[in-house]
Amino acid sequence: MSPLSGSRHSVIALALIFCSGGSLLFAQEQPATAISHQVKEIFERCTKAVVKIHGIDEHSEICGTGFFIDPTGTLYTAYTVGGEAGNFTIEFEGKKYPARQLLADIRSGTAMLKVDETTPALPIGKSEELEVATPVVAVGYPLDLRKTPSFGMVAGFDRKCLGRYFSTTHLRVNLPTQRGEAGAPLLNMKGEVVGIVVSSLENNSACYAVPIEAAEKIRSDFVRFGEARHGWIGGNVSEAPEPVEGSRAEMTQIMEDTPAARAGIKRGDILLQVGRKKVAQPEDVLDASFFITAGDNVPITVMRGNQKLTFQVQAELHPASKNVPMLSDGTRVPAAADANRSIPLKLESAAQTTP
Repeated sequence: MSPLSGSRHSVIALALIFCSGGSLLFAQEQPATAISHQVKEIFERCTKAVVKIHGIDEHSEICGTGFFIDPTGTLYTAYTVGGEAGNFTIEFEGKKYPARQLLADIRSGTAMLKVDETTPALPIGKSEELEVATPVVAVGYPLDLRKTPSFGMVAGFDRKCLGRYFSTTHLRVNLPTQRGEAGAPLLNMKGEVVGIVVSSLENNSACYAVPIEAAEKIRSDFVRFGEARHGWIGGNVSEAPEPVEGSRAEMTQIMEDTPAARAGIKRGDILLQVGRKKVAQPEDVLDASFFITAGDNVPITVMRGNQKLTFQVQAELHPASKNVPMLSDGTRVPAAADANRSIPLKLESAAQTTP
């Protein structure tokens, strides 16, 4: 082989390596480009139903985000935006419209407002279909900027943070949030709402969203009763030494003259199911309790010794829901809420470990 022939082979080999590397880079760019197009398509399709909310509370003017959920002008937002303010105005299709509060529920962290206009609406999805690392999109109004999409992924499904128990499981999302984006819809890659952004995490680098099912439960209560009806059966649960039928949730206290006591549930019963929610550990009762509506008959299944028993329990209004709004630890609102309503609620430690 001549030196020239060897050089030719080297050039060809280098060319193949270069082409191979170029193909690899191209292949790596393709998924990123596809995701970018998908996020853009979701943003363009959903943007008309996302609105900027202005309001005034006892401290100052607030700004936040909301989104329409039906064509008659009903919209969801975060409690920190629409919970304790008044004189609401909605920016929609380049115009401003007055809005009124329908419902504010501090337990779920959500609020409902309404404008008297025909509006677009976002489709409702299912947060139960999400998994860790599922990609999601939020659309909101950060600071004083235009409507903006944000892309991230589900990082976890949390029942507590920094010692504070949530009223129901929250979606922890690796998605940056800024002031003004509280109330933004969290969308799956079909453009369906799976959550509502309600609070920010450290340095606004991530956020918590309430599952859309929680907000829909509150809306269902409103349609039926004109208010939120948080139910309560009157029992406390702790961890059992050994699992029974897959559950470690043991009834350790049944309060006197409560729905649980009247139905015949006893201390020592192992809780297996509350309504449609199966129970495997004490913290599962938080989710199950959230979806109880006062006045409804709730089937509750327990193991008592070797017997599996199901009780029909008529739930009562949760004590914390009576007369004045309160947090689960009994703190009255508005003293319990963050003073700056325009910033997504920061999580703080609170000792509350029982439903």
